[in-house]
Amino acid sequence: MESLNRMAVELVDEAIDFADELAIEVHELDNGAVVLDFGVDAVGGIEAGLLLTEIQTGGLATVQIGIEEIAGAPLTHVEASTDHPALALLCAQKAGWELSVEGFEGLGSGPARALVAAEEEFQRVGYRDAADFAVLAVESEELPGEAVAERVAERTGVPTSGVFLPTFSTASITGSVALAGRVGELAAFRLSELGYDPVDILTVTGSAPVAPVAADDATAMARTNDAVAYGGRVHATVETPFDRIGEIVSTAGESFGMPFEAIFDDHDWEFYELPVELFAPAQATVDTVGSGVDVVGDTDEDVLAKSFGL
Repeated sequence: MESLNRMAVELVDEAIDFADELAIEVHELDNGAVVLDFGVDAVGGIEAGLLLTEIQTGGLATVQIGIEEIAGAPLTHVEASTDHPALALLCAQKAGWELSVEGFEGLGSGPARALVAAEEEFQRVGYRDAADFAVLAVESEELPGEAVAERVAERTGVPTSGVFLPTFSTASITGSVALAGRVGELAAFRLSELGYDPVDILTVTGSAPVAPVAADDATAMARTNDAVAYGGRVHATVETPFDRIGEIVSTAGESFGMPFEAIFDDHDWEFYELPVELFAPAQATVDTVGSGVDVVGDTDEDVLAKSFGL
């Protein structure tokens, strides 16, 4: 298969060519790196969020939108599907790169992670990318500068002129769309963390509501997590049976039923102190080839209605 970063950079080129239509902005830094504002100072939008989700998955997911009801209200939902879950979701889309550079704070996802391949997922999958480009999607309240681009270039082994940083705020239309598009990744991650071989995950389709855009990133972080944990649904096809399917959904967590704002408050808003089982879809159907179908978990419209202010 072609390099994840090479496939992603083709989508980045598309974003650059259609920046006006996507309501995004493109900034070339003095060191040659390119920052794409998908929703920090730029407005962004639904189409920007869909394209960003494709970029994050290295071009290996089909992403679309639809309308479904929550508590009687029609809301936009994002659906993302891939036949390459281990690569698209774990080796690319997963947000696994913490960026802390000269006062800048952000969270990186996307195929640039596969050029470093330091996280456990890459050992489990047995994949490491090689490319002259590094595409890292950055979730942050501010746009990254040259120091961030240089850090990414140094870690990935590419020239700074080959670094592309599509960036979005959690509290943006793009952010709400792209974070809803991660529901399938969270299911694949939970399976992998519980001991299932990620290579045996054959297909994943996930759907989640697009959270209303919040006034600040803290509220947005709570709402977008609620969208997945209480409204996210996943269908996966897997190769071999697994006796811990019931643990891949958020209903398996002790805090299920509490909005994320309350959960964050209980943990003093220390994101990495939260129990990992919270970050999971609400409901999942797992089809084991030649063996049977398991349906676990359930959505909770009451929590979503409260979180979304419906």
